[in-house]
Formats: sequence, structure tokens, C-alpha cells
Amino acid sequence: MKLDLVVFAVHPDDAELSCGGILLSEKLKGKKTGVIDLTQGELGTRGTAETRKEEAAAAAKILQLDIRENLQMPDGFFKNDEENLLKIITALRKYQPEIIFCNAPEDRHPDHGRSAKLVEDAAFLSGLRKIETLDHGAPQEPWRPKYVFNFIQDKYLQPSFVIDISEVMDQKVEAIKAYGTQFYNPLLNEPQTYISSPDFLESVIYRSKMYGKMIGVNYAEGFISKKMIGFNSFDSFIKENT
Repeated sequence: MKLDLVVFAVHPDDAELSCGGILLSEKLKGKKTGVIDLTQGELGTRGTAETRKEEAAAAAKILQLDIRENLQMPDGFFKNDEENLLKIITALRKYQPEIIFCNAPEDRHPDHGRSAKLVEDAAFLSGLRKIETLDHGAPQEPWRPKYVFNFIQDKYLQPSFVIDISEVMDQKVEAIKAYGTQFYNPLLNEPQTYISSPDFLESVIYRSKMYGKMIGVNYAEGFISKKMIGFNSFDSFIKENT
């Protein structure tokens, strides 16, 4: 299955927090979308790898993803090495996305920046024909996505562009809340963490409100691009409410 847009997120819930809105918004426009989690989030203070897997599947249904996979790299200890690069290259060649998203280039969690570099390197190498990979025993063709965008996470980074997600903001929040072991849940007998306070989810919503205000809409998500972004016409611009 060829996908239009794939998110490579280091932890299950990273995609929902940072680009769940654009995933659903593009899906509702007829695009094929997917999330590939690099790790199982097994080092998380709350919950387990198994509960995280169940929560990721529930969130995938809310976001109407076409595929969700997990590459099972070691949480906290994965490296930018040949083994992990080939895992991502194989996925890129399998789904041939035009656009991919990955974690923030720097952030509070050290896994985020390391995974961003890993995915960026794999996206380039995936286009080299002399790197050989197999999918179910069959040789894969080279494939390089046209764009690699970073989503913005805990640390505020200046976005290169923002995208209106006002119509799907409620579903984005619902997908985040699917991770019942990770975020605020007064009924859960687990240690409290940075992300489990009610203020954390509020900060995610306020971030989207702030980005939306900057372009005259209710909610938006911001992304970083190292590549210059071009438009076919001025009709692509958001028309602000006056």
C-alpha cells in the first residue's frame, strides 16, 4: 500500500500529541496515512509496553490511520546505526510516502532529537539504489520522500509553517486521551509524572490555540522544515477571519 503521509514517532503517543490533527485532517481529504513508532515506550514510568500497544491501537482507530506499525527499537538506548537505519529504509520503501514527519530536532526528552536525526538520515539513504533491502523476501526499489518535516513537542521551537486543524481538534484530544496510562487519570494508581498532570494536556491545547491565533483560525499545528517550502498559487494561503 502506498501512503501519502507517514509519521515516524519514537514513542507511542508522540504522533498524537504533535501531529494527530494533520493526520486526521489529511485522511478526511482522501489521503492515505500511517504511523510507525520506533519503540514501544517500554521505559515509560506509567503503564507497560503491552498497555501502550493497546492504547496506540485505540488512538489509530480515532485518527483513522491506514497502518500503524512498531519497529521495536530499544526505548532510550536505540542508536543511529546500520540496523536501525535499515528498519526505517525498509518501511519507507514499503509505503513510499511523499511526506514524512518525525520528532522535534531538539527537545526535553533526549530520544526525540536522536530519533529525528535517525529518520532524516534514513530518508536520504532510502533513495540510494546500492543499499539493498527486502520486503517479505522481495527486493525493494529505492524511494526518497519529497519532504521531511519535524513536529514540535515540549520545547517551543519556531515553526516553519503551521496548518489549520480546527475541524479535527476534538478528535486529536480524544486520540491523546486514548493513552489512559500516560496522561491525567485520577482513577489510575500510578506514579505521577511530568505528562500525567492535568496541566500538561491543557498546555498541548493552548499550544494549538496559539498557533491557530497566529493564522486567524481556532487551532493549528506547527512544523519545521529544513527544505524551502513552495506554493503553486496564492490560493494556498489561509484567509484570516477579520
